Amino acid sequence: MNILENVPMNEHTSFKVGGPARYFVKAESVDDIKEAIQFAKAKALPSFILGKGTNLLVSDHGFNGVIVQLGKFFSNITDLHNGKISAKGATPLARLARYTINEGLSGIHKLAGIPGSLGGAIYMNAGAYGQDVSQTCIEVEFIDADGNLHKRTTNECNFSYRHSIFQEFAKCESKVPEPAEGRQSNLLSETIISATFQLTPATELGKTAKDLEAEMQECMEKRRKSQPLSMPNAGSTFKRLDAGAAETPTQIAPGYYIEQAGLKGYRIGGAEVSRVHANFIVNAGGATAADIKALSEHVQKVVAEKFGIQLHREVILLGEF
Repeated sequence: MNILENVPMNEHTSFKVGGPARYFVKAESVDDIKEAIQFAKAKALPSFILGKGTNLLVSDHGFNGVIVQLGKFFSNITDLHNGKISAKGATPLARLARYTINEGLSGIHKLAGIPGSLGGAIYMNAGAYGQDVSQTCIEVEFIDADGNLHKRTTNECNFSYRHSIFQEFAKCESKVPEPAEGRQSNLLSETIISATFQLTPATELGKTAKDLEAEMQECMEKRRKSQPLSMPNAGSTFKRLDAGAAETPTQIAPGYYIEQAGLKGYRIGGAEVSRVHANFIVNAGGATAADIKALSEHVQKVVAEKFGIQLHREVILLGEF
């Protein structure tokens, strides 16, 4: 296990901001993960499992703990036949979606534009365009805080909108008070190693692999037209609402209320509410993590004042702000 010190996190997050991690481990085996867990415990330091850093905001002060990132060993995809596939936690979701299209399998092909890894997608129950990972995931393999391997079925994962049981265990394993909204708990509790999916052959739906490709390309085109892909960001900043304001009860898109509040293009430092999609905060140049956090809080405050709606961050905060 190779342990690096004071690694800048702006190199490992899609926002391109964040101070150094006290320790950084690239895990290339299950044993590496177990060693990293023990290393953090021995140092009495918090720890965090890092995917591709696409839904994460790391403090400018960095993270005084142990960051564990899964290496290439954890990016394999295995065909288990009859529409069943298994993929390891560091597999890019885009590559997994592409693989299923090439195999003529329907179920997660519309997720190709999500830039994160499979582990992060399971943790957040990532989804787009009517698909999310919980719809086809049948089993998840993980390592607990003591280094033991376990498996959970889909029902045991407690999937719901942008939620899984892995988030719950991250909270209850923490030895600090309940984390603030949108903030990651202090201890790495469970590390997602792999997941198994049961997909549907396109032929059973009267489709071909080319049809799946066309559907994926249509989703990608919508994403290109509606999202600020050319600027550093972490995807949707706020979660979808359960219900809208009194005058718009069926409008559950956070971006709608942010735009109606006149916040499109609003800036704090180098952070900006995207002019393309109001539910994206972008690094418009020279932003700090503090800028991004302050802007998200300003958006929450203004939307609450104007519409009586509380927006909840989807982006995870890591470190002391």
